[in-house]
Amino acid sequence: MNYQGKTALVVGMARSGVGAAQLLCQCGARVIVNDSKRREELKGDLSPLDALEVTWALGQPAMALLEGVDVLVLSPGIPDTAPFVKRAKEMGIYVIGEVELASQLAPGELAAITGTNGKTTTTTLVAEMVRCGGRRAFAVGNIGDSYAAAGLESRPEDVMVCEISSFQMETADTFHPRVAALLNITEDHLNRHGTMEVYTQMKMRVFANQTAADVAVFNDDDPALKPLTGQVRSRVMRFSRTHEVGEGAFVRDGIVMLKWAGQETAVLPAADIYIPGPHNLENALAAVCIATALEVPVGAIAETLRTFRGVEHRIEFTRELDGVIYYNDSKGTNVDSTIRAVQTMTRPTAIILGGSDKHCDFTPLVREILASGQIREAVLIGVTADQIERTLRENGYNAIHRAGTLQEAVETCRRLASPGWNVLLSPACASFDMFQDYEQRGRIFKEIVRALV
Repeated sequence: MNYQGKTALVVGMARSGVGAAQLLCQCGARVIVNDSKRREELKGDLSPLDALEVTWALGQPAMALLEGVDVLVLSPGIPDTAPFVKRAKEMGIYVIGEVELASQLAPGELAAITGTNGKTTTTTLVAEMVRCGGRRAFAVGNIGDSYAAAGLESRPEDVMVCEISSFQMETADTFHPRVAALLNITEDHLNRHGTMEVYTQMKMRVFANQTAADVAVFNDDDPALKPLTGQVRSRVMRFSRTHEVGEGAFVRDGIVMLKWAGQETAVLPAADIYIPGPHNLENALAAVCIATALEVPVGAIAETLRTFRGVEHRIEFTRELDGVIYYNDSKGTNVDSTIRAVQTMTRPTAIILGGSDKHCDFTPLVREILASGQIREAVLIGVTADQIERTLRENGYNAIHRAGTLQEAVETCRRLASPGWNVLLSPACASFDMFQDYEQRGRIFKEIVRALV
């Protein structure tokens, strides 16, 4: 796509919008940057745009800016059902998202990773594997730099490992990863997509432009994915921690095995994978498949799995105080993600749950809490506290406490926990009722815990 001389309106001045504006300027477009907030209200860093010839249109609605625009670039937080987006399409304006724009303009081989949970860990793992194998890699999308910002410095021989959300696929058009992975699908983001069918369709768009020369990676342990593998045109790799697969990665007698291109290879003992938990074994197997499709040597894959320490905000060890271990799992923003954190707990645990409402059912989480036997106390915060408490009590769990703030929740957990316990922040909800995002929530949790005396 040639944007030279085109007028581009970039809406949403968070990290992705800033990157998109930079990339468009580099390509010779006339760029208008817009956000409903004024500059002093925006929390992101706009300074990269100060030296560029952009037209500033902050603190005003996008609808009034559409006249004369050739392309509208949306940040992921803006749904394609917004009135100004609908109007732009009626006017014949080309509407895309930042990830779609970057995939058109940023040099580098593209691997895309989507799913409800595990995306960040798997994306980071794959990028580390590629680097260990001797190539430069960028972990982009929902983590690290925006895809567009990384594209300002990437080269054709580099690898762009991109974490993809369902939001970003709403505005995908020509998006074409050479390797794409769907890790799992469970209930999430129904407040935006409405139904699981639409949510699944958004996830599957990551494969839409693949051909027989590309690779699609699926979790063979997720029954929701079984009917989806037949919908892709690309070569399929599967991963499983419970059984062997035809092509892909699996565990046999405690050894991670790889079948690919007619060969079977032992990668490493599963016990040597540094990051704990069954969900991280799944993430590791997915990363083995993706990295193999990117032609990363098996030795580099194994070395990364032995040494990778995990990602921030995902069952992250924060501190041990008075015999109690505190874990930051702020990235537990949905029910299935928190279920995975609960399954990782091997000691009595006080859990902090609650946040903004994504219209999800908490029953599966409560059943896992009861089954695990390790979640001895639950401290509830946020908009969803009433709903979570109701679901807990309906299922016979009554060790429930309420807190008005995260500070109060941590202090309550400290009182409840004895030596040999864990305190786990894994809210099973988004953060927007109390925080800017899950990262801010996790950082504040760590600050509170580290300040305990």
